[in-house]
Amino acid sequence: MYTTNASRGLPRHRSRYPAERYTRWALRGLVAALVLALLWLVLAFHLNGQPIFAVLFLVLGAALGVVFTRRTLMSHRYIFPAVASMALFVIFPLLYTVGISFSNYSSSNLLSEERVRAQLLSRTYQEESATFGFQLYSSDEGVRLYLEREGAPPTTGEAEAELEEALEGVSRFVTGPLSLQDGERRHVAIQPAEGEPVGEPLPMREVIAYRTALQNLVLATPEGLELRMAGLRHYAPMLDRYEVRADGSLYDRRDDLLLTADGETGFFVTEEGERITPGWPVAVGLDNYARIFLDPDIRGPFIQIFVWTFAFAGLTVLFTLIVGFVLASLLQWDQLRGKALYRTLLILPYAVPAFISILIFKGMFNQHFGEINLILDALFGVRPDWFTDPWLARSMLLIVNTWLGYPYMLLLCMGLIQSIPRDLYEASAVDGGGPLTNLFQITLPLIIKPLTPLLIACFAFNFNNFVLIALLTGGNPDILGASTPAGTTDLLVSYTYRIAFQDAGQNFGLAAAIATLIFLLVAGLALLNLRLAKVRV
Repeated sequence: MYTTNASRGLPRHRSRYPAERYTRWALRGLVAALVLALLWLVLAFHLNGQPIFAVLFLVLGAALGVVFTRRTLMSHRYIFPAVASMALFVIFPLLYTVGISFSNYSSSNLLSEERVRAQLLSRTYQEESATFGFQLYSSDEGVRLYLEREGAPPTTGEAEAELEEALEGVSRFVTGPLSLQDGERRHVAIQPAEGEPVGEPLPMREVIAYRTALQNLVLATPEGLELRMAGLRHYAPMLDRYEVRADGSLYDRRDDLLLTADGETGFFVTEEGERITPGWPVAVGLDNYARIFLDPDIRGPFIQIFVWTFAFAGLTVLFTLIVGFVLASLLQWDQLRGKALYRTLLILPYAVPAFISILIFKGMFNQHFGEINLILDALFGVRPDWFTDPWLARSMLLIVNTWLGYPYMLLLCMGLIQSIPRDLYEASAVDGGGPLTNLFQITLPLIIKPLTPLLIACFAFNFNNFVLIALLTGGNPDILGASTPAGTTDLLVSYTYRIAFQDAGQNFGLAAAIATLIFLLVAGLALLNLRLAKVRV
């Protein structure tokens, strides 16, 4: 007779198998550890001034805790890792990029306003109008440094008054015994000198020998004023360059300028409108998108690269399809022997990593020592400038990409051709049809429809073929007159990369705007692909 947990007086929810309980508690412990790790990331990003990333991990942690603790959401636990990965690595970067495209985020507008203000307030300058001449004296205890004030600045400004207050009328200082060895910067305390120095000063050649060590010395007076080397025989006081005014503006004590924060440009600016770097990111609306189409120095290169990107992707698909289809048709020839060997040899370029093939072709197309130019020179007496002539460089890209892409088309066409019933070709032979008739009346009409979505996918891949451009030409030769790094062989994706990471200004906002346009184009191709494949979206 069977008994239940209830009849034995045991709680019904408790499992009869201890292993299941241990597994359940282990899972709960793992979820708790992951939630705590995510909360630690939230705190770390918040403390480092990254609220967007803090919110992201807070949402992930909350979702993880809810999904794995509520029984009603048990079915969602299996797809949660995939959804979380999609949100973390696809959706969030996409939204972040779109957000950057509406800002002036760049290498000059990189920090927050608080960090920019703190950086400016930490700057110092040498007050060279109040210098201290110095001499080195050797003694049994070591080398001593004697300083004597040579000049005094006028006492009309705040900085000069602060300097006089820090010196308190003292004009001579001396250090303790020093060990002048080259190394890192060191802080050395100095005291007012009493009486004349003992001994003879070291000659100039020995002072020059200690020059590196003297440059690494930071001399601090008892009142906290710092002196640093300003010449071969001089030290000068270091003063704070900026000070905060009551209205939040900054006063430049060295140049007697007043700096105010400009919320539209993200810079502290002078009364004449001069910008002080660094700045901070601010929203600029559609300015980056407007620059793409309205700025002639950007519009011209962008349109040229845009047209070449479509031409490159389209011609690559066309050439690889032609080569792959012709080879696949030949491999279906009944009288051809050794088909297995030919298939293996023709698919080999697909098995070799692309970056290896690209680098090999780069050496073969070398204008001076490449095998291709050596053969052309021997046969026709010409040495094409593959990397400096725009049209030859584009032709080289198409040749190399056709070599890299035809095996994929070969495999597709072989599979589709083999799926065509042989009865159709036999019926065509009875009607007197030849190879061309079979090609245009049977083979192409039957394979083009299932092949179309794959051709669109190949077009979208080559639309963003960054590796080929980066390794073979680097986008060169450059487009003359462009205000941003732009080359005649650049695709939109490589053009965006160069603006973001190779331009001196690193204009991330403009690069993000172009990346957003690329996403919209590729997304449109993907939707078209799904429609052609009859997938309901």
